[in-house]
Amino acid sequence: MKLVTWNTQWCCGLDGTVSPQRIVDGARAMADFDVLCLQEIAQGYDHMPGAPGDQPAQLQALLPGFQLFFGAAVDEFTADGRRQRFGNLIATRLPVLRVEHHALPWPADAGVRSMPRMCSVVTLQSPTLGAVRVMTTHLEYYSAVQRMAQAQALRALHRQASAHAAAPPAADHSRSPFQDKPHTPHAILCGDFNLGTDAPEYALLQAADDLEEKAPAAPAAPAQSAINSIATGLRLHDAWRVLRGEAAHAPTFRLFDRRYGPEPIACDFVFVSDTLVPRLRRMEVDVRTQASDHQPVVVELG
Repeated sequence: MKLVTWNTQWCCGLDGTVSPQRIVDGARAMADFDVLCLQEIAQGYDHMPGAPGDQPAQLQALLPGFQLFFGAAVDEFTADGRRQRFGNLIATRLPVLRVEHHALPWPADAGVRSMPRMCSVVTLQSPTLGAVRVMTTHLEYYSAVQRMAQAQALRALHRQASAHAAAPPAADHSRSPFQDKPHTPHAILCGDFNLGTDAPEYALLQAADDLEEKAPAAPAAPAQSAINSIATGLRLHDAWRVLRGEAAHAPTFRLFDRRYGPEPIACDFVFVSDTLVPRLRRMEVDVRTQASDHQPVVVELG
């Protein structure tokens, strides 16, 4: 399975041209991808640089044979009633089992610029990996308070999903909303995390759960202890570190545009669950393209 993740800056290149076609072409140049995870996709923001238009519709036209799922972290209306949405998009040509959109925390941080953030999740069926939970997100850039809360929420989402895989709900064949759902321990979390490898959130996302600090006074029931044990074992791992050890991350931001800092950094990551670590085959960063202010990342699992 090949996955590309890219913060597209609403498909606006460093030349000021907005082009979903250029984004799709750039992603395809990296791999014949099965899954494309994009951040900063716009719909209806006509006054943003380049007047991006309805990008989910444009991308759907450019990706025949793919299903697209747009998760709007920001969903608002202008004074004259026109809808404006901004968020993440997952496109895949693999069979889709389930779709979720999770709003991430947005705690108050007075005087700091910020906007709502979310995590989009598509559980798909890979012919080689089985059911895989693909999660893509874009964390807050300006507020460290919000970014840490969002990282904590991502950990909680992964742990909750892992617990469901370890101990699924009661079987239900009613064909109602209570019917059986696909749950899987296989997870990929990717996107623009707006933090470096030395940030506390980076370590937090990969840490084992501190269940002993959270444990109730009374011993947990045997079934709950088993769930905790399995869910805690499914840690997330930076795919770059798995494949390349201590080699420095290839930069994904500020290579060509230094408005946000003097040095290039890596802040676009792909994390995989324990269960997928042995399946990692390749990870690359395109350090040449200027179709966005971020660089795209490809990961291959087999």
